[in-house]
Amino acid sequence: MNANALSMNARGQARRAARSRALDVGARAGFVARGVIYLLVGILALRIGFSDGGGKQADRGGAIAEIAEKPFGNVLLWALGIALAGMALWRLSEAAFGQAGPDGDKATKRAMAAGRFVFYAFVSYSVISYAAGDKGSGSGSSDKQTDDVTARALEWPGGPWIVGIAGAVVAGAGLWIAFRALARKYHKHLKMAEMSKRVRQAVDVVGVFGGTVRGVVFATAGGFAIAAAVQHEPGRAKGMDDTLRSFTETPAGPWLLVLVALGLAAFGLFSWANARWRKV
Repeated sequence: MNANALSMNARGQARRAARSRALDVGARAGFVARGVIYLLVGILALRIGFSDGGGKQADRGGAIAEIAEKPFGNVLLWALGIALAGMALWRLSEAAFGQAGPDGDKATKRAMAAGRFVFYAFVSYSVISYAAGDKGSGSGSSDKQTDDVTARALEWPGGPWIVGIAGAVVAGAGLWIAFRALARKYHKHLKMAEMSKRVRQAVDVVGVFGGTVRGVVFATAGGFAIAAAVQHEPGRAKGMDDTLRSFTETPAGPWLLVLVALGLAAFGLFSWANARWRKV
């Protein structure tokens, strides 16, 4: 057997390993975990909309702290962190070997998968670290972290440009996420034929509503980062919690935040639909 044949055989084995049952389970567990986080963030945002939120943060840190307070909370956090690690490994396999579907080998899709791997690996690490006893990990305020990072970046040579470009990227990603949700681009990633008509309708409701709201939240956060760059004020940049609270400052008042909170909770439900019907 020549070297080319051996190389092709090795790549084929690696591809089969990447699409193994273990990674399939890991990916689906990751979608469940993502759904839990978004559902909790939505609930925390609802509390803020109807009151002051009781001092809770409507972000990933707030969701982790909320889980930790429940019976067997530490066990649940370990399960959540491990599930997110499964999601990270699945995204890594997509970056290395391509996604499911006819256009899954595109370089852009692989690059996005690599970015998602880094993100979910970080989130998994922060959750597991918190569960292991590092209470400063995972549950920290996203607003303070955003202020600190923005302040440091603005001090760099060309800092305002860096922050502004980063904000534009986040805002653009948010608009892209919202567009894809409205256009129902997620259909090609789901096993729609296996759903009943009623289930398909329900998935479309949470997919369109949840995905659009998620995109709007990202775009709004990106807009705040751009404002921080233009005005050279780190405090203008906002994390998830402050971004959500900013919706109460609109003419619609807290009711807009309530709508956004319901959208984030809907995206959590959509993540659970992905856990069941996603093509992995």
